[in-house]
Amino acid sequence: MSALRARLSAILLAVCLLFTGQALTTPQRAAAADPGYLMAHFIGERATGQQIYFSHSADGLHWSDLNGGEMALRSTVGTRGVRDPALVRSPDGSKYWIIATDLCIDCGQTWSQSINDGSRNLVVWESTDLVNWSEPRLLNVAGAIPDGRNAWAPEAIWNPATNDYILYWATNKPLNGATKHRIYYARTSDFHSITTPQVYIERPGTQEIIDTQIVEMPSGVGDYRYVRASGDGQITLEGSNSILGTWTNLGNLSGIGLTGSQVEGPMWMKFRDRNEWTLYLDQYASGRGYMPVTTTNPSASGTYKLPASGSYNLGGTKKRHGSILNLTAAEESRVQARWPNTTVNRLQSYNFQDRYVRHANMDVRIDPNVSPAADSQFRLRTGLAGSGTVSFESVNFPGYFLRHAGYDFQLAYNDGTAQFAADATFRKVAGLADASWSSFQSYNHPDRYMRHYGYQLRLDPITTATGRGDATFHVTN
Repeated sequence: MSALRARLSAILLAVCLLFTGQALTTPQRAAAADPGYLMAHFIGERATGQQIYFSHSADGLHWSDLNGGEMALRSTVGTRGVRDPALVRSPDGSKYWIIATDLCIDCGQTWSQSINDGSRNLVVWESTDLVNWSEPRLLNVAGAIPDGRNAWAPEAIWNPATNDYILYWATNKPLNGATKHRIYYARTSDFHSITTPQVYIERPGTQEIIDTQIVEMPSGVGDYRYVRASGDGQITLEGSNSILGTWTNLGNLSGIGLTGSQVEGPMWMKFRDRNEWTLYLDQYASGRGYMPVTTTNPSASGTYKLPASGSYNLGGTKKRHGSILNLTAAEESRVQARWPNTTVNRLQSYNFQDRYVRHANMDVRIDPNVSPAADSQFRLRTGLAGSGTVSFESVNFPGYFLRHAGYDFQLAYNDGTAQFAADATFRKVAGLADASWSSFQSYNHPDRYMRHYGYQLRLDPITTATGRGDATFHVTN
């Protein structure tokens, strides 16, 4: 029986697909057992809205914001804003990437500027576990396109025919008498280097195309292995049996009243427990964010259905152009543990009660009237070095923690090392000056405590009454 079960498992794994466009090759993957979904998205036009946000759903239709509805990752490179994130999982499940548009509208650049002289880069994060991410880096994809003027709305899909990823995005440039956005592609194995970009999708005349996303079909569904949805004046559907081969027009969604003048940012999701897909569409024209349309055959435009009233809920934030990953049980557990809706707190000084711990240019001090207020806001996470301890994660720079180095405090990005974890971990104890307040004892230097001195935050031994006051704080909202 064990041999039979093993053979059946192998057959199941061979036919399963990860419906973000990659084969399901990890042993734990079985579509019916996958517990939920992760959406990466942005939420709006402000600098803080154009960052990476995560949401979770158990059924693919009702979504909850992770991390209290605050950003999960922040870009500190390029324009310092990101839109249109794509979540990519490697075929063996050992690597993940987020690739996003390097764009921050009204953060120093207008729409016109970003269209005609925007960033030629994409922003890339990398992870081995879906929760601990590298610092963001820039990948120049449009610099090699003569007179390429920007790089928008990236996506990537594993291509078994070439044994690497097809990375594709929109670039505005003059070509054949028309200056417009076309979809370009390049091949990559690591999202560090790419082949020379080539035109991938172009519409006739002056018609632009910006958003497109490909989904891989299981055997027996429709006539094509791949289906793509694109925003090109319509929401156009196309099918192909090869990612880089010929694509056939399959119609559009105008039959259910949806055109490119109303919706954009097509985002595929396969329901884990049934042969049904949803194509999420961003209702940008009405400012309402995503809505799902469903189908049992993505290649048949006449099978798409508008959602019934009350059949879905997108949660507390507006979901804008993003990407959905079907989670394994292990991935879901890690994601929910990393980004729970932990209360946002401030640390008030005991002996200067108008002052709060805050970061400023990555230095840490106590100040009154902190502006922006988020510079003094932290989430008290389970300590990076172990349970029964706490670590302080910045709200407006997620992934950055209060950390001592040379007994001085700084706001630093978690590099995943044991040294960082120990330096950023503290034991919360009764306040040294007032037991109803709190003090924070260093995890790796237990004779020292967090304290302010000359308004700067330090890690010191405490031997005097003044020191006890300096090392005492109130954890408050």
